Amino acid sequence: MSSSRKRKAPGTVANKAGPSHIPHRTKPQTTSWTRTVFIAIILVTITGTLYYYPISNDDKETPVEERDASIFSVQDIPGKGKGVIAARDIQQGELIIYEKPLFIVPPKISVSPSSLIHSNLQRVDPRDRPAFFNLSYVNLPPEVDPEEDEAEVALAIFQTNAVAAGGGVGIFPRMARLNHGCSSAFNVVYTWREREGALVVHALKGVKKGQELLTTYSTMRQPRAIRRAYLREHYGFECQCQVCSLSDAESKASDARLVAISDLYSRFGTWSEGSINGKQAIDIVKQIWTLGEEEGYFSERGQLAADAAWVAAAHWDAGATREWAEVGLEWYSYELGSDSEPAESMRALMGDPERHHAWGSRERMYV
Repeated sequence: MSSSRKRKAPGTVANKAGPSHIPHRTKPQTTSWTRTVFIAIILVTITGTLYYYPISNDDKETPVEERDASIFSVQDIPGKGKGVIAARDIQQGELIIYEKPLFIVPPKISVSPSSLIHSNLQRVDPRDRPAFFNLSYVNLPPEVDPEEDEAEVALAIFQTNAVAAGGGVGIFPRMARLNHGCSSAFNVVYTWREREGALVVHALKGVKKGQELLTTYSTMRQPRAIRRAYLREHYGFECQCQVCSLSDAESKASDARLVAISDLYSRFGTWSEGSINGKQAIDIVKQIWTLGEEEGYFSERGQLAADAAWVAAAHWDAGATREWAEVGLEWYSYELGSDSEPAESMRALMGDPERHHAWGSRERMYV
């Protein structure tokens, strides 16, 4: 397994359709009575907030297979199983996948998880079922025979590949083909659009033809050993992405940057408590930005810039509010789409900084 998430780990059983690499982002929780490693599960999203971004009519009318083929293909990758490869150069911020879930389950249930997943699958269009069963999985109980117990296999697939979808947890077979990359290695991000009931994937960075599209399965602001341990436990693979494959010296430097970024985020959060002033808060944002540049880690920059604009607005600094709102607009456009609600809010703030709800709530200060 390499920088991508490995679905088929040594010692696990691939489904009849063969191993593939699907993603996923978080470990299901278990109930007390059975292995219902379950569904309050995968509450991981890139931004931590759910946003709405419309898709063009042309994209909606283009057959899914045709649109996907114009952007990427799913291929066998030595040592990794399946992966998503760019069919052409992809621009930063480009919409790559727009996908409705096969089904969504609630975060809390009162029935057997395997029964719930199996019953949902029975309602899925028979033409879509192979896409589900082609996904890889890990952590199937050793006593389960995958040839005999389809319900248990289905649960394992769901738990390995499902992601948060509004108030529930959904399965998205096309998006699930994306493998994992740490820190600077991942180049696409996904987000749930509540109003459309769909998941979207955007290019966080420009991607060259032939390059693998990678997302991330967990929080990346951690040292290599911790990241690898998490991925090994939850997804059954030893990460060999370009970041995890660095030399020990380079990895140590990368780890130091990521830990420093995490610590700075924690310190930045103390502004809301009044522990630091506006100038100090903005200085921390700039330090995070610089370390991100050094590491090649660009995730969540839209939110960081929006938070900086919040600080500036609270301290009555219209100029800084506009500047950070402009930065927020740029990065929200890459991460979430240029017509996402967060991007629109940044446009509005650029025009009128005083419209921010926090305007003037702290002492006057040029930040």
